[in-house]
Amino acid sequence: MKFFRHFNIVRAINDLRVYLSQEAPHKLVFLMLSIFAFGAVLVGFTIDSHEEPVYRRNIVYVEQWPANRTDEQIIAQQKIDGPIEAKRAAEQAAREKEVQAGFKRMDDKLKKLGI
Repeated sequence: MKFFRHFNIVRAINDLRVYLSQEAPHKLVFLMLSIFAFGAVLVGFTIDSHEEPVYRRNIVYVEQWPANRTDEQIIAQQKIDGPIEAKRAAEQAAREKEVQAGFKRMDDKLKKLGI
């Protein structure tokens, strides 16, 4: 802890000011650019670290049926499950269409920029 007793912030700032005043101007420009680039990367990682993690728990429940079911029972169950499956397929198609539209918008913007 002896080091901190001899440390004076005013002298440190004056030493830094004198050192920087003796350096070539192009070195100071590159110093500022490197500090800015490091800060941009640091801010980018900080912002990205605050994203909520994507976590989905997809559990598939399988119904067990007796092996001796009649055809009428199978057809009756298919009539019940048919609209539910159709609704699920329509929702999936709508989600896929929405994602596709987002990619189309991004592609149009990139084409507009010439990329």
